Amino acid sequence: MAPKINGIGIMPDDTRICVVMVGLPARGKSYIAQRAQRYLKWLSIPAATFNVGNYRRENAPHPSADFFDTNNAEGERKRRAAANAAVADMLKWFKSGGVVGILDATNSTKERRKWVLERVASEGIEVIFVESRCDDEELIMSNIRDVKTNSPDYAGQDPEKAALDFRERIRNYEKVYKSINEDGDEDDLTYLKIMNVGKKVFINRIQDYLQSRVVYFLMNLHIRTRSVWLSRHGESLLNLEGRIGGDATISHRGEEYALKLPDLVRESVGSDRPLTVWTSTLKRTIATARHLPKHYNQLQWKALDELDAGVCDGMTYQEIADRYPEDFQARDQDKYNYRYRGGESYRDVVIRLEPIIMELERSEDILIISHQAVIRCIYAYFMQKTQEESPWVPVPLHTLMKLTPRAYGTELQIYRANIKAVSTWRGKGSTAKHEDPAPEGGI
Repeated sequence: MAPKINGIGIMPDDTRICVVMVGLPARGKSYIAQRAQRYLKWLSIPAATFNVGNYRRENAPHPSADFFDTNNAEGERKRRAAANAAVADMLKWFKSGGVVGILDATNSTKERRKWVLERVASEGIEVIFVESRCDDEELIMSNIRDVKTNSPDYAGQDPEKAALDFRERIRNYEKVYKSINEDGDEDDLTYLKIMNVGKKVFINRIQDYLQSRVVYFLMNLHIRTRSVWLSRHGESLLNLEGRIGGDATISHRGEEYALKLPDLVRESVGSDRPLTVWTSTLKRTIATARHLPKHYNQLQWKALDELDAGVCDGMTYQEIADRYPEDFQARDQDKYNYRYRGGESYRDVVIRLEPIIMELERSEDILIISHQAVIRCIYAYFMQKTQEESPWVPVPLHTLMKLTPRAYGTELQIYRANIKAVSTWRGKGSTAKHEDPAPEGGI
């Protein structure tokens, strides 16, 4: 078959991989599964997660810990039925064109892993097991706190009672849990074993390019709670003229935002929490960051520079529509894939941002000060926006966003400086710059 090209290179047309999560509850499995899916879809790899807990909740929405006792025959039957349904749906999804399916469950016994392997491999699908092991009590407690406040199993329940019940659930799983290849009889499996959030990693029988890329991403992933802050530069002189690209400095109002930004960061981050600041190499982002506290380490990344508009750099949208009407229309029709003459597309920006995403996943708290297209791509990664949606996301100037990844999604908080700025958001077919805020005030 002909190879297909996507965000991470070229791979055979028939590549299909099932990633099977393994581990006790509160070890970050769902968090890892969601992050892997998000990363792959962001890079245009068809990926989906099949969470067995979601299938189980259809018949047992709020089970107590006793439901997970291996001596509970009815609970065992319902959990097995949920696993069967999840795997069946995943196999149907693969037949419809899926490339990487993630089975999110404990899969904590050798018998369950053998059953999954035989069922999936019989369809010609590669299987890689990913186990998250952890004996760090502080991290386990952090995950328990996250689960009791975000898991659908404990919706509306008293948090302390939920935590006690969840602890008992874990103890029930511990009675039968077997780590992958613990007895030396699963050496034929392809697996990645992550110990204590990546302090140790064991890899066995990784076989091809896409498996290697998935494993490399997961090796750089950590499951400690942390946040990412996103901000565009302060309003620039070219923003005032409605011109795109360029390397202009910030306007008077942009300077007001640069002076206000330390207060917004302090409000959101706190005064004692360490923070690293990343900017692009362009004047307007560096100027916006210059009043931040000196103890924040600042790094400049070429990969965070604005989308290259090629021959249209420095032009207004009206000038582009007049000089290159076919290009202007083509970009509106497929903004994600349209590449400026001599410049870039949104897809190109995503590809050059991959090292940034990899570094974000392995880092603690980061503040990124960058540009509209770049912020859109990073925001789309965390908030799982589609390729059709991401190029049109309003990202207003003089606004700080805080993104906090969780096991069941990403929390978004907005901090507005309340300093006026032009709106650089443009609807399809429009050529005007706006003095008013973007639709609904932006994100």
